[in-house]
Amino acid sequence: MRGNVFNIQRYSIHDGPGIRTTVFLKGCNMRCFWCHNPESIDPRPQIQFFPQKCIGCGKCYGMCPELAILSDAGRRVYLNDKCVRCGKCAENCYAEALVLTGKTMKADEIIAEIGKDRHFYQSSGGGVTFSGGEPLLQPDFLRELLIESKKQGYHTVVDTAGNVPWKIIEDMIPFVNLWLYDIKLYNSERHKSATGSDNALILENLGKLASRTKAAVRIPVIPGVNGSVEETGDIAGFLSGLAEIQYIELLPLNHLSEGKYGSLNLDYKIRDYVPPSRAELDILYEIFKSKGLRIKK
Repeated sequence: MRGNVFNIQRYSIHDGPGIRTTVFLKGCNMRCFWCHNPESIDPRPQIQFFPQKCIGCGKCYGMCPELAILSDAGRRVYLNDKCVRCGKCAENCYAEALVLTGKTMKADEIIAEIGKDRHFYQSSGGGVTFSGGEPLLQPDFLRELLIESKKQGYHTVVDTAGNVPWKIIEDMIPFVNLWLYDIKLYNSERHKSATGSDNALILENLGKLASRTKAAVRIPVIPGVNGSVEETGDIAGFLSGLAEIQYIELLPLNHLSEGKYGSLNLDYKIRDYVPPSRAELDILYEIFKSKGLRIKK
């Protein structure tokens, strides 16, 4: 079984309990305009260009079989419509200004990578987290990874937005110890405007999931998009009626991903949005606490 992966992050401490390895699967069916991993959206490999690393050696010009990289009066020109994502330019970029993001991997290759940190999992109560993108868009591959991880005795987590048919989620339940479930907004119209997708299926799936197994809810906080008292109250009211919600985690906006957008020649639409203050976050925390929900800080 093979699947598309864009990163394997070792010693991860923010994607579930303990020290973990987070495997990021490529491809997403939502278009959140604040996405911190824009390289995760397209399921295919992509070339990222970091101009600040370029030493101007010119090696990439002659390596592209499709002539997608040209020199125009000493200026590098990248023709995206000609690129076939073979990665030959990145292979020969000594300065790592060109990077091929995403590759096809076998399940056993990934399990071998996860196994390198087995002793950290055992000592910290950690394990492996499968994230994305949206990992549930590669259901057969993810299921095999989960089954093999459980055979190895690893604690397993799946990080998802839940925007897939319920049957896909249901088939994974026996092999997942904890679900990290993203809720962006409660209002359906605002959710569609911000993410490109309606949230009816997302909320319905969380209701079903939390009636059968453990789930934690993670909420990005982008002032001006969500994070209002009214919106937060609606989310808290919905979550308070669900049985197996372990905790709520707020993820405040940051601007660490801006360079990724530039490397992919994408518009950084969140540039003018300001991260929430500690006081603003504390107000939201109190709303969840008032509904009897546990907060993770």
